[in-house]
Amino acid sequence: MAESTGKLAGKRALVTGAGTGIGREVALEFARQGADVVLHYAASRKGADSAVVEISSTGRKACAMQADLGKVDECFRLVDSAYEFLGGLDILVNNAGVTEVWDFMDVTPQQFDSLYSVNIRGEFFCAQRAVSHMLKSGGGAIVNLTSVHGFAGMPGHSVYAGTKGAIIAWTREVGIELAAKNIRVNAVAPGWIEVESHYTKYADYDVSAAGRQIPRGRVGQPIDVAKACVYLASDDADFVVGHVMLVDGGTIALMSLAAL
Repeated sequence: MAESTGKLAGKRALVTGAGTGIGREVALEFARQGADVVLHYAASRKGADSAVVEISSTGRKACAMQADLGKVDECFRLVDSAYEFLGGLDILVNNAGVTEVWDFMDVTPQQFDSLYSVNIRGEFFCAQRAVSHMLKSGGGAIVNLTSVHGFAGMPGHSVYAGTKGAIIAWTREVGIELAAKNIRVNAVAPGWIEVESHYTKYADYDVSAAGRQIPRGRVGQPIDVAKACVYLASDDADFVVGHVMLVDGGTIALMSLAAL
């Protein structure tokens, strides 16, 4: 195995939802920064497997593991399996989540439960299990992925935004609860990030037009989020606890009445 160098040299990380988009890039960037990585996926096995090949070619240790994080026993199994494969666990990136848009008056209890089960319940219990392992080695770091939807409203996102707001709240609360145990809990709130699903989900998707709505003048890339996750997971962020880092090109800073 190659010598580990970088901001995460020697660290062992589990990244959930790593078969595509942001999670996949987080896993790749963690490996570039010296970490061994377990990539969780729910359905995107091809993307997770290809990332494992890429990571392994650099000499870092990696594997892909499937789990339905809407089920608590699957959360526990995943975290335990990652711990065994890596020989320990220093970092958990809670990225897995479901995005759906429904009119408020049309939301069913089943739809509500499906998003909350993965987006908040899954994150919570993956973290709980991860902490039980991190305590054995004296500490660790958890990075939760939330969203700008946890800060501002957009029609059709009543359920999704609720899950993202809950992540912000529990990140802060658990952050202070675990700080004295040398486990830091923080979150990243991405704005508009370019991912593959935009081109399959939206027939009229125009990345240039989207970028013009953002103060920075462009849509974000997964690497923008990955670098923020590296910082929060690294020793550079040793004094950062319960923080939610916006990576949104200025979207939330912009007054809604302002015109670019």
